[in-house]
Amino acid sequence: MSVRPGWAPRAGLAGPAVLAMFAVLAVLASGCTAPPPQNEAEVRVYAAASLRSAFEELARRYEASYPGRQVTLNFGGSADLATQLSAGAPADIFAAADTSIMQRLVEDGVVTGAVAIFATNTLAIAVQPGNPQRITGLESLARAGADVVLCAPQVPCGAAADRVQDAAGVTLAPVSEESSVAGVMGKVLAGEADAGLVYATDVRAAGARVSSIPLGGAAAHASYPVGTLAGRETVAASDFIALLTGPVGAGVLREAGFGAAGAGGEPGRPSTPEQG
Repeated sequence: MSVRPGWAPRAGLAGPAVLAMFAVLAVLASGCTAPPPQNEAEVRVYAAASLRSAFEELARRYEASYPGRQVTLNFGGSADLATQLSAGAPADIFAAADTSIMQRLVEDGVVTGAVAIFATNTLAIAVQPGNPQRITGLESLARAGADVVLCAPQVPCGAAADRVQDAAGVTLAPVSEESSVAGVMGKVLAGEADAGLVYATDVRAAGARVSSIPLGGAAAHASYPVGTLAGRETVAASDFIALLTGPVGAGVLREAGFGAAGAGGEPGRPSTPEQG
């Protein structure tokens, strides 16, 4: 297993001559495109930052079950990863923390085939150990005048934070907006913020380094879809998704604190992104 840093498209390839060359190649390839290898040794997985611990364990299980194969993991905010994939980042599988982001990739033809909802999560307030400011919920967090950090609105955890604020009739004034839930938790762990809205799984992974206040209600709920990138429907990729959505993946995800997909999206059952 390897974890690769974020991918970015190379610059300087947008000149007229290059565009013309790509146009010619596209025409030539349309009638003679060879199918991709169907049993490649490497599986490249782009996954939401909140999935890190679970997917690192799942990658170890996969490589043990399929000797000679390797899983390369790339973690980040779901929105950032989706942008990279739309720009042509080399990946086989995308696991997001938001169904609307996956839906856009499906509509754009970046992700093809059935999409499976494989896990759920819930938003929580992470605070300093012992909860020194006695935060009990969003209302008391707003009144406390605490330095709070949120995900940016375009990130799934940021969109969820907006939903729970709307549902509670509360408006928080963040001192920072991060591009991933890992960034929010990092600020809290470093003592740079009194509180942050993160996922319950992030609180679980942090252990005694933080305290937390759970947030209930549908607004705090998040569903996780997984799909295969167009043209990357290899045996190796299918085997990884089967492990993720089967009993082994369910056990790993449960141990990390994720919930089951629930009605309309049990692990292993194909689903459309709208069902999340």
